[in-house]
Amino acid sequence: MKSLCGNSKQLSLLSRKRVVITIDGPAASGKSTAARLLAKKLGYLYLDTGTMYRALTWKALRDKVDIKNPKALSDLARNTRIFLKPESDLNIRIYLDGKDVTSSIRSPEVNNYVSLVSAAGGLREVMVAQQREIANRGSLIAEGRDMGTVVFPEADVKIFLEASFQERAKRRWKENKEKGLSITREEVETELANRDRIDSQRKISPLKRAKGALVIDNSHMDIPQTVEKMWEIVTKKMKC
Repeated sequence: MKSLCGNSKQLSLLSRKRVVITIDGPAASGKSTAARLLAKKLGYLYLDTGTMYRALTWKALRDKVDIKNPKALSDLARNTRIFLKPESDLNIRIYLDGKDVTSSIRSPEVNNYVSLVSAAGGLREVMVAQQREIANRGSLIAEGRDMGTVVFPEADVKIFLEASFQERAKRRWKENKEKGLSITREEVETELANRDRIDSQRKISPLKRAKGALVIDNSHMDIPQTVEKMWEIVTKKMKC
């Protein structure tokens, strides 16, 4: 395997070989932002699997699909087209059946139900197949909750990003406030605790550290520091 060290020309050479880096972790651990920045630094594709499950949750709620019915959810997934469009500002626009749902999928209602929807086995099988298909396009950073354990168990580098519960709650509350959402700190903590419980205890693809994953606790790190730590892990793992 070629080294990731060096200048951009050396990095572009590596891009000719398919490399997969997975970043898993609980909600509000900073995975999405850090993964986007790391993907840009490496010149890789960025796969935000959380947005895919959010989009399906939004559609299920809109269409009044029984979210406790696994078959109904798997049928929904099979009949849904999700397209992730990267933008120059590192953001990702999410299109569901041709409709831009980027803002809609971040609502408190979606937050409350996304873990329940994403726990459906049949639905996850459909999503995993789509995620692996995206990986065939080239080297990528795959971010989610079961990237290193289920979707890409043979990934070249596996990272598990975590932070204390209180720090994650503070981040989520601040994020909601910046979006103009009216939600108290207590409500955020309750929502986050419920999501942690469902994600870690579900029977299908529970959130857990993948074998061989390197752990980063960024409770006391900002995003640039988190990305730098990830970069150090990647370059070391690739035997620079």
